[in-house]
Amino acid sequence: MPHVIALVDDDQNILASLSAALEDEGYSVDTYVGGVEALDGIGRRPVDLAILDIKMPRMDGMELLGNLRKKNNLPVIFLTSKDDEIDEVMGLRMGADDYIKKPFSQRLLLERIRAILRRHEPGELEQDKTDVLRRGDLVLDSSRHLCTWKDKEVNLTVTEFLLVKALARRPGHVKNRDQLIDAAYGEHIYVDDRTIDSHIKRLRRKFKNVDEEFAEIETLYGVGYRYRGG
Repeated sequence: MPHVIALVDDDQNILASLSAALEDEGYSVDTYVGGVEALDGIGRRPVDLAILDIKMPRMDGMELLGNLRKKNNLPVIFLTSKDDEIDEVMGLRMGADDYIKKPFSQRLLLERIRAILRRHEPGELEQDKTDVLRRGDLVLDSSRHLCTWKDKEVNLTVTEFLLVKALARRPGHVKNRDQLIDAAYGEHIYVDDRTIDSHIKRLRRKFKNVDEEFAEIETLYGVGYRYRGG
């Protein structure tokens, strides 16, 4: 069965051209001109990935993402205008997997989609010889995409899961932002440093939601990040 993608944008030209490109790649595409219609449609017909424009009337992409996150953890890519840096950061903090700026290359967007969908395939998460990684109170079960801290579940996106895994594999060793980008996005996908920083901030907040004392992910300013625990 082809992957189903929801495309949400109030620009009819983008809906027409991008849906055609996605269908040419073998995806099934549901298009929506606004957040209200998309929330209802996705509720009736679940999708594998959603591409959301941020600036939309009635219900914008941020509000739509917030409503979607109440029900499921499907991967989301934001489409942002050139100057919406604050919105990009806020979107990532809310749990978007990626963002891409308008005007954008359809080829680049397709690469991002393929990378994110691969990370959501169970087979991709099961490639490691050891499915369960334990580091003190942290347990990462790749086969079930399950993260727990002190026996409490921490609900992570695939990108967040891969970042924690990359850091926890070698406690005490520093990972620079390029290494974390490769771990979470693959070597051929470009994202800037701010994307990783936003993911790390969101990760810390999620762990602190289950344990206010969580401080295992350390920042080494100008260098990168490391996982402290052993």
